[in-house]
Order: sequence, then structure tokens, then C-alpha cells
Amino acid sequence: MSKAIDEIREGTALRFLVMAAAFVIVVAGMRAAQSILVPFLLSIFIAVISGPLLFWLHRKGLSIAVSLLVVVVCVLGIGTLIGILVGTSLNDFSQSLPMYQAKLQEKTSALFGLLGKLGITFSDKLIFEYVDPGAAMRLASKVLAGLGSILSNSFLILLTVIFILLEAATFPAKLRASFDSSKVSMTGFDSFMASINRYMVIKTYVSLATGALVAIWLVILGVDYPLLWGLLAFLLNYVPNIGSIMAAIPAVLLAFIQSGGILALLTAGGYLVFNIVMGSVIEPRFMGRGLGLSTLIVFLSLVFWGWVLGPVGMVLSIPLTMTLKIALSSTKETMWISTLLGTASSAPEGKGAAE
Repeated sequence: MSKAIDEIREGTALRFLVMAAAFVIVVAGMRAAQSILVPFLLSIFIAVISGPLLFWLHRKGLSIAVSLLVVVVCVLGIGTLIGILVGTSLNDFSQSLPMYQAKLQEKTSALFGLLGKLGITFSDKLIFEYVDPGAAMRLASKVLAGLGSILSNSFLILLTVIFILLEAATFPAKLRASFDSSKVSMTGFDSFMASINRYMVIKTYVSLATGALVAIWLVILGVDYPLLWGLLAFLLNYVPNIGSIMAAIPAVLLAFIQSGGILALLTAGGYLVFNIVMGSVIEPRFMGRGLGLSTLIVFLSLVFWGWVLGPVGMVLSIPLTMTLKIALSSTKETMWISTLLGTASSAPEGKGAAE
């Protein structure tokens, strides 16, 4: 009896080691193929967002070819507009970044000196040795520059988006033919795709509104590069909880460099209001309860996908993890993994909820 138990344990340990080794090999392959994988994932992301518009135009009576042409023109127009409006600002900000970092260090030292007069002493040299206040500005520049370098492959990305959308138009018919019109198979697939499309579209609209509000608020306050910070708020809004903080820090620091604490507080207050309204009121109303991720999973996803895919991987980290969560929740066998990835409020109540 004990020998049989030992054999079962050895078999379980062996399976675990094989799965761990396979995971390491897959991750290493993804990291090595980053230059190919990132544009492809970005193409899928754009295609998923654009898909509902394509099918809506087709339902209104336009042919697939004409609908696709309209979608491609929209994607191309938006991409060109972003490139024109943000490209110059990004170059100027990257060139001025060392100057901003030096000014930030001077203002931080002056703040420490003021606190010292009030009896609160700090060793600014020791703090600057371990804490770099300009790191957030460098990270923001790195994320935006990484996105810009990926968009240099815009022709390849656009071509991939076109082929994905063309395939999406005929893929359901192929599936029905493959599964011989199996309702069970098609129902699961349709539910999965509907959940992905719904999540991506709603998240994109909310992120777009957040980025627009941030840009308008910063224009009113007179903070430099408002379009740049609006774009960063749009991109990082895909990362719940952590993303809004990461997007706000560089803009708040720049406001502090420009005019001191009052402008920085007004900038931070605007970010706080916009993210509370969008993230806690509007988004849950349309998104529903079951599509949340725990804060730990959000952070680990950000670190993991950022390490594997670079700066763009940080932006795509939550859509990729959310896709995995929705896929796991589509079957009873893997529902428990999806529940572990989610928040406490999104967990099903009792056994009957999972069924």
C-alpha cells in the first residue's frame, strides 16, 4: 500500500516538474520572440476592439469588404493622429528629461531643507541614494517610447489587423462546420468571445474618456505635454488600481517642477476624481462584478508581462490576463482558477453559483 502511495507521489512530482519545465521553455521562447510577438499581440488587441464596429456596419447592410475598409480607415486615421499629436511632444520630453530630473532633485532638496527648519531632519544624500524621484518620469518615457518603436511597424500591424478581421468574419461558420453545428461547443465559444469583446470595448471606452479628461484638465492647469500624459493615462487605465497611480506620478512631478506644490495638488486631485468616477462608478456599472482581478494578480501580471514583452507588455498585461481569466471561467473544471485570479466580490457565492 505504501509503495503504491509513493509511486503516486513520484508521478505527481514528475508531472509538476514537467509542467514547470514546459512553462519555463514557453516563457523563454516568448521573450526571445519579443520582436515578433509584440506586434502580433498588438494587432490582435486592435482587431478585438475594432471587431464590433465591423460587424455593426455589416448588420446595417454594408458588405464585409466595405465595412472592413471603413474600419481600416478609422484605425489608420486614429493611429496617424496619435503619431502627429504625441510624437513631437514625446521627442521634446525625452530631450528635456535630464533637465526635469535635475530640477526635481533641486526642489526635493529644498523641500527637505524646509522640513529641516521645522525640526524634521532628513539625510537627502542618503534618500537620493536609495530613492530616485525621477524614476517615474523615466518609466513613463520608456513606456511611451516603447509604444512608439512598436508603431514604427505600423504597416505590418495594419496588415495583420486586416487579415484577423477578415478571418473573424468567416471563423464562426468554419467552427460550425468543424463541430457539425454542435450547440455545446459553439455556445461556449460564443460566450467566451462575447465576454472578451465586451470587456475590451468597455475598457477601451472608459480608458479613452479618462485620457481625454486628464488631457483637458492638464491643459486648463497649464501643465506641459498634456497630450502625452493623456495618452499615458489612456494606456495605463487598462491596468486597474496600479495603472492610475503610475499614470499620475510623472504628471504630478512635472507640475511640481513647474509651479510647486499647489499645481501638483491640483493635478493629483484631478487624477483622483477622474479615476474614482471612471473606475468606481462608471466602469463597474457597465462591466459587471465578475470581471475583476485581485490587486496581487494585477501587480504580478504587470511585472511578468513587462519582463517578457517589454514596455508594451505592461500595457497589454491586464488584457492578456483577463483573457486567460475569462477562458478559465468558461468551463467548470477550471472555474476555481478563475475564481482565485478574481477579487473577493467577483467570487461566486456558494456551490450553486458556479453551476
